[in-house]
Amino acid sequence: MLRRTPMPAALRAAYAAELATARSTGPMADRWRAVERAHILSQPWPGAHTRTHAVMLRLAVRDRDLREVLGQLVRLVVAAPGSAAGRYPTGNTGRTRVGLTTPMPIPEDLAALLSEAGIALRPSDPRPDSGATDQGGRPRLPSVWLPPVRRPGQRCPPSGPAR
Repeated sequence: MLRRTPMPAALRAAYAAELATARSTGPMADRWRAVERAHILSQPWPGAHTRTHAVMLRLAVRDRDLREVLGQLVRLVVAAPGSAAGRYPTGNTGRTRVGLTTPMPIPEDLAALLSEAGIALRPSDPRPDSGATDQGGRPRLPSVWLPPVRRPGQRCPPSGPAR
């Protein structure tokens, strides 16, 4: 779903206030909290969503947090297409320490703003272990498949045709 409607005025004012706090010279914890809240508000709009990740990238550079910098670079690439397609994890705070596709609860004040703006708040995506099933009774899978993590010293399974 391509979002072409502008951000409503009340939502835009709240988003701008959160970004102003994030760009201020206050304590870094307060700045990160503000930009995370701005991220939740911006997710349905590609431009605002991308702008929020740019602010997060600047904060990560100021913190000298290489992991966060790398994570924000990835998010800068996927933010606009994800928002334009309507495929973003509702409530996700946008930080690298949170999974890229992990839905999270939305703070009540932000949920009220988004609801008033006509944004449908989707429930958190069920995970396969939650017992949720699709119409055929099969377990629902996450929207994005990621390969399993290989532990240090663990051997890779052989590839190619079976012998």
